[in-house]
Amino acid sequence: MLSKLGVFVLAIGLITGCAQQQNEKSADLVYVNWAEGIAYTNLAKVVLEDKMGYEVEITSADVGPAYTAIAQGDADAFMETWLPVLHADYYDQFEDDIVDLGVVYDGTQSGLVVPEYVEIDSISQLNSARDEFDGEITGIDAGAGVMKTTQNVIEEYDLDYELVQSSGPAMTSALQRAYEDEEWIVVTGWKPHWKFGRFDLKFLEQDEDKELWGTGQIHIMGRQNLSMEKPELANFLSNMELTDPELADLMVAINESDEDNEVVARQWMEDNEDVIMDWVPADAQQTEM
Repeated sequence: MLSKLGVFVLAIGLITGCAQQQNEKSADLVYVNWAEGIAYTNLAKVVLEDKMGYEVEITSADVGPAYTAIAQGDADAFMETWLPVLHADYYDQFEDDIVDLGVVYDGTQSGLVVPEYVEIDSISQLNSARDEFDGEITGIDAGAGVMKTTQNVIEEYDLDYELVQSSGPAMTSALQRAYEDEEWIVVTGWKPHWKFGRFDLKFLEQDEDKELWGTGQIHIMGRQNLSMEKPELANFLSNMELTDPELADLMVAINESDEDNEVVARQWMEDNEDVIMDWVPADAQQTEM
């Protein structure tokens, strides 16, 4: 029979255990405000909440602060590391303080993108068409890897162009306006992105001796000790993977809906149970204390 002290110690132990479990059942995910990151981070949120009983917070941030957040342990995972090119500098800088949880999407491509009706096909032809493009390349947020690489491309190809900083949504809005009027525009672009399903676009070709962009993957990076402190979450994030058709379908659904992103992601989850249940660890279950 337990003494009063024993009962008290046991109660404290149960309370502590509940608190630890509740802490383990939380996720703080950081993403970049790009179409694909918005899409599958919201999807991860609803799967974790609905299928695994988690409390989830998702935060949009520029690339640099996102890496800093997980390197310092202020967030659990950064959902969008583009390797081996776009985020190479960031990865090299933070490699010792973060953990690669795996590939969420394989087959990325990035570069300079123009509408198909534009009558040039390569980066080296841009200077000859400077007037048609008003001497501008429409970019996104300054800290993005695609912006750094584009600046390197401008220097490598000696382009007489200004790289204009904006954001992902602002870039696609400018592209849509130009496209509707069949005006010439060149933007920083990447796949996966819904714009390739909406508009008839092409990547400008690189010279063989000046290839600064290549294909690659999107990885999810976790903070140090995530696998030890939240093994279930780390396992789930490692299992996450979307094919090109799956991610394209999700991105288009979110982009074309007036509903909140989370609402659309939840509907997509319900319509694609066979996809998302492969991510949920076999022993994951919702528990109440």
